[in-house]
Amino acid sequence: MAGQDPTLSTSHPFYDVARHSILQVAGDDHQGRRIFTFSCCRLPPSHQLNHQRLLEYLKYTLDQHVENDYTIVYFHYGLSSQNKPSLGWLQNAYKEFDRKYKKNLKALYVVHPTSFIKALWNIFKPLISHKFGKKVTYCSSLRELREHLQCDQLLVPPEVIRYDEKLQNLHKGQLPPPTKTPPPRPPLPTQQFGVSLQYLKDKNQGELIPPVLRWTVTYLREKGLRTEGLFRRSASAQTVRQVQRLYDQGKPVNFDDYGDMHVPAVILKTFLRELPQPLLTFQAYEQILGITSVESSLRVTHCRLILQSLPEHNYTVLRYLMGFLHEVSQESISNKMTSSNLACVFGLNLIWPSQGVASLSALVPLNLFTELLIEYYDKIFSAQEAPREHTQNTVEMEQAGPVTKGFTQTGVPRASPYLPRLRIP
Repeated sequence: MAGQDPTLSTSHPFYDVARHSILQVAGDDHQGRRIFTFSCCRLPPSHQLNHQRLLEYLKYTLDQHVENDYTIVYFHYGLSSQNKPSLGWLQNAYKEFDRKYKKNLKALYVVHPTSFIKALWNIFKPLISHKFGKKVTYCSSLRELREHLQCDQLLVPPEVIRYDEKLQNLHKGQLPPPTKTPPPRPPLPTQQFGVSLQYLKDKNQGELIPPVLRWTVTYLREKGLRTEGLFRRSASAQTVRQVQRLYDQGKPVNFDDYGDMHVPAVILKTFLRELPQPLLTFQAYEQILGITSVESSLRVTHCRLILQSLPEHNYTVLRYLMGFLHEVSQESISNKMTSSNLACVFGLNLIWPSQGVASLSALVPLNLFTELLIEYYDKIFSAQEAPREHTQNTVEMEQAGPVTKGFTQTGVPRASPYLPRLRIP
C-alpha cells in the first residue's frame, strides 16, 4: 500500500507538491525499466495545488531518470471536477514534455479509463504523434494491468484497490464491500482554507482573527462598503480558486489586481464555509433553530445566551465579523444589503448541521438568528453583557478600534512569518 514517503523532508524543493505522493517511483519491471505511478485520487482540490508547480515537479522527478527507458502507470480513478487540471494545462504539459521525455518512455498504462479520458484522447489526438499513441494501453482492471506489466514493487493506492474490487464485484453481481475514507493529508504550514481556527491561531503567533478574514474585511471596509449587491453577487470561480491558492501557499494577494469588489467578498464567504466546524459550532445548531419560538421582545437576550456557550475563540471571531456586517448594513441605501439580506447570504455560512445539510424549514430560524446578530450587534456583543471569559478579548478589540490588534495604524495587517501582507495602496 502506497503512502507518503517517510523520508520526505520539508526542505525538498517541491515539498508542497511531493507531500501528496501524486507521483511515485514504483521500482523496476522485469525488463529493468523504471516505473512511475501517477495517482489522480491523490490530487487535492484545484485551489490547494498549483498546477504549474505540479508540472515543474513532474519534470524535476523525471529528469533524474529519462536518460534510461521508463514506464508510467496512470491511475485515473479519483479525478473529478474539483481536482482536475484544465485542458490548457494538459496541452501545455504535453508540449513541455519534449522529445527528451518521450523518446525513452516505452509504455503508458491508463488504468480504469472512463469515457472522459477517451474523449480527451480524441481531442488531443491531432497533437499527439502516431508513434507516441502506440505506447498507450488502456487497462480496465488491475488484473489486466498485471498481465501487461510484471512488477512485484508496483505501488497501487488503497483507494484504487478498493475501486477495482468494487468494479469486479459489480461485474459478478455482488455488493461492494464498505469503503473507508482515507485519512486527510496534513495541511501546509501556510494553509488558510479548510483548517480550524485553532490551527490558524497556532500558525500566526496567537492572533485570534484569521488572516484571510482580517484582510478581506479590511479591504472591503476601506473600499467596498457601498458596492451594490456586496456578498450577494458571485465572482469568477477561476479567480476565486487562484486567490485561494495564493493564500494557501503563503503568497501576497492584492485585490486591486482583480478589479472586482466581489472577489474579496466571495473569498470571505468561502473561508467561513470551508471551516471544519461552523463558526457558531455544531453544538449550537439545535438552540438556534428554536429562536422562532421565542417571544420577539426576548430574542436579543436569547441570542446573547446562546453565544455564551461558544468557545472564546469562536466568540471573538464572530464578534469581529458581525461588527463588520453591521457596518455593511448601515450603508444599505447604497449597497442594497440590509441586515435581512446579509442574513440570507451568511446564515448557512455560519452554521450547518453536523450530519447532512440544513432543511428548507431550518433556513428561517438560521437566517433570523443571523439577522438579529447583525441588526442588534451593539446590544448582543456589548462589553458589559459579554460572558466573563470573553470580556478581555472584547475590551482589547474595542481599544483597538474598528481594526483590531495585529494591524498598523493605517489598517494594513502586520507582517507574519507565515502569511503574506495584503498590499493596499
